[in-house]
Amino acid sequence: MEVLVPFSTDRPKSRLSDVLTSDERGAFALAMLRDVLDAIVAADGDPRVLATGPVASDLHCPVDVDERPLTPAVNAALDAHFEGAADGPVAVVMADLALATPAALRALFAAGREADVAVAPGRGGGTNAFVVGDPAFRVDYHGASYLDHRRIAADAGLSVDVVDSYRLATDVDESADLAEVLVHAEADAGGAPGATTSHAARWLRDAGVSLDTSSGRVGVARE
Repeated sequence: MEVLVPFSTDRPKSRLSDVLTSDERGAFALAMLRDVLDAIVAADGDPRVLATGPVASDLHCPVDVDERPLTPAVNAALDAHFEGAADGPVAVVMADLALATPAALRALFAAGREADVAVAPGRGGGTNAFVVGDPAFRVDYHGASYLDHRRIAADAGLSVDVVDSYRLATDVDESADLAEVLVHAEADAGGAPGATTSHAARWLRDAGVSLDTSSGRVGVARE
């Protein structure tokens, strides 16, 4: 299955500015992108990065540069998929889903082979990933996009399957989200502090970001 991965190179992850510098946010965003691409490949997906500007050349997948905002860029990519030689549905998975696993993506892909649209909502009303097999579907990422995409699908007479997945619902936007990356990366590695195969978690550790439980809640601190 072709999987489009939108990736912004223009001031990435600005809401992490209380923890990371501009250059660091760019490097961390790239680390998350690598995690997402690894999970897609392990789930037998065929990733293609849809970037707003040039990115690292060692991603081992095609990179299309489209400087337009997210909505028109993704709609154009969907059109290209359905008008081209590609057969079957296409997925769109956001590049900041650092907790995405092959199992979570396989469940999304499987749902998308049964319904016209399979969608994994994000926290706060966003749309973190979806699979669509009908060219009548269009995206609109403004506002509560999950509700908008449900409405767009209903207006087009398309069936929808909602994939309830914590792994796919957790997009990393704010400093509190960094704790989720460290907690679950270490849990996946058997619970050993610092042990992880996650590019994003390793990057955070190398940058001196660690878990902080001093306030009674799990957060992050930086050395």
